Formats: sequence, structure tokens, C-alpha cells
Amino acid sequence: MKKKLLFFDIDGTLYNTSKKIPEATKRAIEEARANGHEVAIATGRSPFFLKEVSEELDIDSYVSFNGQFVVYQGKTISKRPIPADVLERLAIEAEKDGYPVVYLDEQRMTSTTEYDDHVKASMDSLFYPMPEYDLNHWKEADIYQALLYVPEEEKPRYLKAFPELAFIRWHKYSDDVINHDVSKAYGIEQFIQHTDFTLADTMVFGDGLNDIEMLELVAKNGTSVAMGNSPERVKEAASIVTEHVDEDGLSKAMRRLGLCE
Repeated sequence: MKKKLLFFDIDGTLYNTSKKIPEATKRAIEEARANGHEVAIATGRSPFFLKEVSEELDIDSYVSFNGQFVVYQGKTISKRPIPADVLERLAIEAEKDGYPVVYLDEQRMTSTTEYDDHVKASMDSLFYPMPEYDLNHWKEADIYQALLYVPEEEKPRYLKAFPELAFIRWHKYSDDVINHDVSKAYGIEQFIQHTDFTLADTMVFGDGLNDIEMLELVAKNGTSVAMGNSPERVKEAASIVTEHVDEDGLSKAMRRLGLCE
């Protein structure tokens, strides 16, 4: 088989519902790498939130912040922070509505509230503590992603007010907020420009709504795999659907595709 470039989402794809990487997944990735395939991560997470999985799987290439910050073999190759003037407008609107915002740069995460049940619930789902309280973070650093805790019924108002931004639901209480023209697909395209791979050589694996663009992009030229635990919209975007993450769906798909034995 020609060598492939493999991108893996983390939560619900590499990580099972217990936030663990199954042993079968670890073996499959080790075998795929031994067979000459390049392994990378494509995630909504920040670089500082990748440390554990990167070390566990020995991966130093990733598309993070849903495409806003891209690293190839330890070197940053693409950065798209959210413009400060847009962040200022978002901060004013969210404060007026009483909605918490979490801001993320490449090194840390902060919150506009010291404590909020919805923020706490979303952080608990990631096995992460409440972010530190800081109202000025967005003024002092390049912000690559925000988390807006807006009720679903109020989201259309934000979509209309902020055409420069994309709002992607990742938790029942929260949206990822990034530049409107950026996605994991955009990040993968930036990544490929720095390698000898093409989209036809690329395979992607994901399960969430923020994976739809990359699944659709790669399905047109290469192979994209949706996990069995994916919503129907995500499955429809992929060229292949595998079993649930808790049923070793990722390793099973990799073996069917001939990436490992």
C-alpha cells in the first residue's frame, strides 16, 4: 500500500467514553506507523490540552483549535487567531446577555466567570478543572478559540451578529467559536502543503460535528471514517462508518483499510 497520512480526532475517536485510548487502538497506530504511514491529530482541543495523548501515542503533528493552529513535526506551520476587534464585540455581547465565555490561546484557558454550572459541566466532560478567572485574557494574547455558553435557541442571533465567526456545538451547553472560514478541513489543507502527501493519500477518522468538513473534504479524494457513535449528520459526511469507539471501532477500521495487520 502507498504510504498514507492519517488524521485522528481525539474525543470519541481515539478516546473512548471513559476518556481512555483502548489498547487495540494503540497497537493499530503503532503498526500503522511501523508500516510507514504518517500519524497526526485533528482536534478542537488546544495544543496545551494535547500533551497527554501526544506523549501516549508519540505524535508531534496536529491540527488543533479546529484548524486554527497547525503543527507539523513539532514546528508551527499555520496560525489564524480570532481578530481582536471581533473578540471585543463578542465579549460585550456575551456580557450583556450574561453568557460565560472561555478563551483559549496556545498555552492556557481562561473564563469570564469564577464558577458556572454549565462551564463546570462541560469541563467535567473533558476531565478538566474550571479554567482560571481572567476578564482580560482576550486583550493580552492571540486567542485561537472561544467557548460560548449560549442556549441553542439564542444561537441564531449570534450567527447573524457575527458573520466573521463559526459557532460549532460541541457540548449541550457550549459552542466552539472560531473564524468562519476555518475548520479541520482548512487545517488539513495547510498541513498537506508542507508534506509530499496529497488529499488522495489522506485518511481521516472522526465522530463529531466539528469533523464534518474534514470528512467531506477527504471523502471526495481519499478515505474518511466516521465512528459508530457519531451523529447521523457526521456518518453521512464520511465514506465509511465503523463500529462504536467502545467496540474498538477505530482499530477495526484501520485493519479493514490495510493500515495494520
